Amino acid sequence: MSDPDLIHDPDGGLPRLLEIMRRLRDPDTGCPWDIEQDFASIAPYTIEEAHEVADAIEREDWDDLKGELGDLLLQAVYHSQMADEAGLFDFQDVARSISDKMVTRHPHVFGDDSRDKSAEQQTRDWEAAKAAERGKAGTLDGVARGLPALLRAVKLQKRAARVGFDWPSTDEVLDKVAEEMAELRGATDPAHRAEEFGDLLFVMANLARHLEIDPEAALRAANAKFTRRFAAIEAALAAKGKRPEDSDLAEMDALWDAAKTAEKDG
Repeated sequence: MSDPDLIHDPDGGLPRLLEIMRRLRDPDTGCPWDIEQDFASIAPYTIEEAHEVADAIEREDWDDLKGELGDLLLQAVYHSQMADEAGLFDFQDVARSISDKMVTRHPHVFGDDSRDKSAEQQTRDWEAAKAAERGKAGTLDGVARGLPALLRAVKLQKRAARVGFDWPSTDEVLDKVAEEMAELRGATDPAHRAEEFGDLLFVMANLARHLEIDPEAALRAANAKFTRRFAAIEAALAAKGKRPEDSDLAEMDALWDAAKTAEKDG
């Protein structure tokens, strides 16, 4: 039986959320949609909510971030409830697992190790601890296949770099970018073009890593810039009583340049 008092208690905190999730999944009195879901069907929402958290941070919209973090927390609660129903684990097991991991991987905070380390050294220690936990697994094992492709490319490259498979400087990466661009230009059939395009994106992710740029964040910023400038094109055309489909590339390109100049001057 669910606890209606807890469900309607605004100060109920995490226990309230766990109780709400149990009620939603109750096979007799819950929500038909929620009851039908499984790990696979919920996973895309989990990924989407993580991206929406990143978007709120990018926009520095802290009120929105509060809501998006709640949505992301719900995903952890949802998966934990389904696991509990299947006899696999529950939310307390999830919390215990991450708490144990944090304590184990921060001996300089919770143990006897010295805190007199740089952030870079602490990062190396963290990665060494992860490698020890993986044991004899392959270098690239454990890099989640469900990650966005660009992010997974960077993580794969970081893993390979830790065992010495990496270019020594950015210059070699730039040379590889030029090589991959030439191969893309020479591709003649669709399958070959797709392969070479993938290779180019992979090298660009590596270039971002060498330049210490987050490629996901950089692409989000480029998307926002494109959206902003195209909106300026539409506004300028609307002032003339036109729509983009009534214009041509030359006119829109000139308006793009005007929007670009206005941003720089502003």
